[in-house]
Amino acid sequence: MSTLVAVPSDMPGGLDAPMGMHFGHCDLFTLVETEDNKVTTVTTMPNPPHEEGGCLAPVQLLAGKGVNAIIVGGMGYRPLMAFAQAGIRVLYAKAPTVQACIDAYLAGQLPEFSKDQTCHGGA
Repeated sequence: MSTLVAVPSDMPGGLDAPMGMHFGHCDLFTLVETEDNKVTTVTTMPNPPHEEGGCLAPVQLLAGKGVNAIIVGGMGYRPLMAFAQAGIRVLYAKAPTVQACIDAYLAGQLPEFSKDQTCHGGA
């Protein structure tokens, strides 16, 4: 079964790109499709400007692309709840690169991101 994982990334995106530590302010998203615990495809998607729907616009875009999970270093409470409503798992990592995030994901080492970790402490 194929899974599509999004990782907030700095330019230029891709597996070697630095992880963007706050999903709403990242340059773009690296979308990594995995199957049978292996990476099958890697693409990128621009992050819309924060003014265009605020931090909920990326949630809608990622859901529309069929993303199953997102790996983040930080986000606010509203997008966390929006991801939950969209059925997208939110996982926590602080890693130097997208590749490091995906390796940890494939190894089952990433915890769920909780409302206590949000930028506003669940407010």
